[in-house]
Amino acid sequence: MTKTSGSGSNPAIVSRVHVDEPKAVDILAHDLWAFLSPKVHPELAPLLILCIGTDRSTGDCLGPLVGSKLSSMGNLPPGVKILGTLDEPVHAGNLEECVQMLQQKEKLSYVLALDACLGRCDNIGYISMKDGPLKPGTGVNKNLAEVGAAHLVGVVNIGGFMEYFVLQNTRLSLVMRMADVIGNGIAGMLKWYWECFHPTLAPGDKAIEPAPLLAMDGWATTYVAPSLGE
Repeated sequence: MTKTSGSGSNPAIVSRVHVDEPKAVDILAHDLWAFLSPKVHPELAPLLILCIGTDRSTGDCLGPLVGSKLSSMGNLPPGVKILGTLDEPVHAGNLEECVQMLQQKEKLSYVLALDACLGRCDNIGYISMKDGPLKPGTGVNKNLAEVGAAHLVGVVNIGGFMEYFVLQNTRLSLVMRMADVIGNGIAGMLKWYWECFHPTLAPGDKAIEPAPLLAMDGWATTYVAPSLGE
């Protein structure tokens, strides 16, 4: 769990979109591929998507939800890996071990980290992609290892006061909708990854669609967390 800040030392924002923007998935997919395409390569810099968070906190389960959604695709492009799911989450308790593993076994990988974020009220619902490493744990005043060459964060609730209580009382509906947008945005980016690096192996459209996270019968599509915008 990270937090937003007004500090000028923050990594530069590459893309920013609200979860309720009708074209959020397309915008995110396009911006992800435009940013990542010059930086990743199946052999020289394989893409590793690191989804950070825990399934034991409503507000902090965004990363594992996205990881599980992407893992459900089954047919990932050769070289692309997903770490951090609901079944095998990457969180504060095992992040250091994960970082060491990445340094030893995935030295060449381009790591795109993903985490939930606490921020200002008017930023709730926004998904941002930033160039530079993620600083997980800052939202709950933990000092954890930085990770990733770039990262995605989704602002799930307000920060600055009683963070653990806020996380436990975050609406799952909002987190699920954000996970859908991020998961489908990454899936769209991976479609272009297939076509660029493995054109003869690229599956059809239906083969790369992530499975729904849950059969919710539309309950999570209602507008839950209004944002005022910046």
